[in-house]
Amino acid sequence: MDADFDIELKLLLEGVYLKYQHDFRHYAVASLRRRMRQAMTHFHCNTLSQLQDRVLHEPQVFAEMLRFFTVQVSEMFRDPAYFRALREHVVPMLRTYPSPKIWVAGCSRGEEVWSLAILLEEEGLLERTIIYATDINPDALRTAEAGIFELDQMAGYTLNYQQAGGTRSLSDYYSAAYGSAIFRQSLKSQIVFADHSLATDSVFSEMHLISCRNVLIYFDRELQDRAVKLFYESLVHRGFLGIGPKESLRFSPYARAFLEVVPGQRIYQRT
Repeated sequence: MDADFDIELKLLLEGVYLKYQHDFRHYAVASLRRRMRQAMTHFHCNTLSQLQDRVLHEPQVFAEMLRFFTVQVSEMFRDPAYFRALREHVVPMLRTYPSPKIWVAGCSRGEEVWSLAILLEEEGLLERTIIYATDINPDALRTAEAGIFELDQMAGYTLNYQQAGGTRSLSDYYSAAYGSAIFRQSLKSQIVFADHSLATDSVFSEMHLISCRNVLIYFDRELQDRAVKLFYESLVHRGFLGIGPKESLRFSPYARAFLEVVPGQRIYQRT
């Protein structure tokens, strides 16, 4: 029954928080229900209580569970109009700072981070910019840092790159080997990969641009407000915040603290 499942779900999330200090208690319930059922199938558990027992007593199971708690779906230059808007409207402002700092929150497997590094390289900004790429999933962070993606994805990524205003060929930035595209390691010279939770951690640096796309939709209202507060406190005056196309600051307590500067692309500026 759904009622029993929701009781078990609450107990699982509370147990994970108490045992591992990862807080998923304010993630959107509908999405969690779906992903926990997928996890039950994966771990051959008939009930969520059985899965909870394994998660609490087998740390390796919890480590694997992180891919079910979080959504690891993205692509390079996803929503090309967003990256074109960054290039045309945000980069000119970033040029005015001696050392811009960018935070990609919830970077997943790194597609957006590498996309931003390429964009900044083409705009002559990468060598004086620091990009912080954060996530709560250690496996995702390792994948992001490696910069290795499936070669058969490159055709779609190339189309995105071109539509995003790319000035070269995407293939200039990677080499192909054994069915994989290995991106140029010099691109990550200015990237710092680190563990950070929007649910429990605090501000760690002053930022000029924060990109957190398609993450807030998996949070409930309370956690969304916490995350936006964190972004507000992290940004410099007139710093930029980019969120996903299905996300909005309209109902946030901080809505009046941001001005949407690129209508339709969900790019805001702290006022």
